[in-house]
Amino acid sequence: MSPEVVKVGVIKLGCVGAAPLLEYLLDERADRNDIKVRVVTSGAKLHEEEAEEVTKALLEFKPDLAIVVSPNAALPGPRKARDVLHEAGIPTIVISDAPAKKAVGELEEKGIGYIIVLADSMIGARREFLDPIEMAAFNSDIIRVLAFTGVYNILYEAIDKAIEAIKNGEKPELPKIIVNSEKAVEAAHYSNPYAKSKAIAAFEIAATVSKLTTAACFKIQEWERYTIVASAAHEMMRYAAKLADEAREIEKYGDTVVRRPHSKKGKILHKTKLLEKPAKTG
Repeated sequence: MSPEVVKVGVIKLGCVGAAPLLEYLLDERADRNDIKVRVVTSGAKLHEEEAEEVTKALLEFKPDLAIVVSPNAALPGPRKARDVLHEAGIPTIVISDAPAKKAVGELEEKGIGYIIVLADSMIGARREFLDPIEMAAFNSDIIRVLAFTGVYNILYEAIDKAIEAIKNGEKPELPKIIVNSEKAVEAAHYSNPYAKSKAIAAFEIAATVSKLTTAACFKIQEWERYTIVASAAHEMMRYAAKLADEAREIEKYGDTVVRRPHSKKGKILHKTKLLEKPAKTG
């Protein structure tokens, strides 16, 4: 029997750029009547103990669909969360960053969906550089990159597809997506080639940030060196955000920004001109 209201459970372990606004991408106006969402989080840490605790707490909600979003889904903590969900028989989608590619084989073997975002790069987490304000600034930049390069479109469209299947009493076809710049920008629906170029550039710069932050956090031992490298990585993300902004602005000038709001029943509507009403597609 198909549910009238689909229960969506979100587990957040640590933080990646896909995490802070994930549940809001599904219900941006807070008026959908076809879903009920619960979010549990372990905060900044993603160890096994915390992961098991929050996942068991989510099971009390009895979700029809679960989403686990974390850095590096190959780590023991995220693995523990999805193992608990898998044992409970709950359809699960993992959302993570580039290091999660190491877990793809395991995910596919267990029938767990995944969306791996290559541009969702690790932060420069060195105490000599990273304080609360720098952390917030980095995340604000990466959010703009993911929003304006099309990554968030891929996220909510894939989740909405699973929700719709569950509403129809069907087994959801869970996503198996590694999001590169081409896939992301295609989902952004840009019409101007210069906007597309800037969006691709923004994505590729953001994806390269992890090479520097990985070196700064794990490979370079001299604190003066790793502080500079971490700072350079954050400067790259800042400029990636500026390029992503420029791509969006180009579309605004031509009045060709694609807007795809949800209806109350969860259908994705569509409009292009600012002064027109959103309508159903297909």
